[in-house]
Amino acid sequence: MAAAIASSLIRQKRQARESNSEKVATNKRRSSPSKDPTSLCQRHIFSVISKVRLCSAKKKPARWKPKPQLKGIVTRLFSEQGFYLQMKPDGAISGNQDENSDYTLLNLIPVGLRVVAIQGVKAGLYVAMNAEGFLYTSDVFTAECKFKESVFENYYVIYSSTLYRQHESGRAWFLGLNKDGVIMKGNRVKKTKPCSHFVPRPIKVCMYKEPSLHELEEKLQKPSRSPTLNSHECDGSVEREQEEQQDDCTEQDGS
Repeated sequence: MAAAIASSLIRQKRQARESNSEKVATNKRRSSPSKDPTSLCQRHIFSVISKVRLCSAKKKPARWKPKPQLKGIVTRLFSEQGFYLQMKPDGAISGNQDENSDYTLLNLIPVGLRVVAIQGVKAGLYVAMNAEGFLYTSDVFTAECKFKESVFENYYVIYSSTLYRQHESGRAWFLGLNKDGVIMKGNRVKKTKPCSHFVPRPIKVCMYKEPSLHELEEKLQKPSRSPTLNSHECDGSVEREQEEQQDDCTEQDGS
């Protein structure tokens, strides 16, 4: 009887020890994060969020802008008539005897071989000549803004339209000021007369962006500026044109 009781007590103690050891072993076990589907999902979400933050933190690439690549000059054009060519803020072109006026500052931008664009520094407009020989100012660069720059025999510089000339004789149309400092029609200016002779007086050399004809799509919808011509010059225009036609028949002054 005593032996049976002793054996049962020993069996109970052994069972108690085994149960305690199993509990300790289960407590020491740790779940592997690689086998836990919940932890895998969380890690994927965290990686996606971090990538999104990195992408948003990157700066957007700056829009490419053309760099100045044409070497031109800021100058004043002094006419043999005693006036400086000037451009007012409203786009009016005329002569001015004040050499210190800011309106006489012009940009001469090379746009081809011996071809330049004339732009007012203050107004920011281009000098242009239309099909009737009138000078006007343009907000954008067009084919009518191109002038051929030539050196005459007396070392004066003359500027002629690259688009328009006399139909019969082929004589070029020139930029010119009369003796009163009034701008003239291109088909009435001859390269042998003082009205077409200019002396550039450079001030400094500058770098310019190339004027682009592709800017016309949006800006050409604006109303064009009226041609520059004073009223008293219009008087007797028919007679002058007839005289020009007679001169063209006798003279063959090519550009």
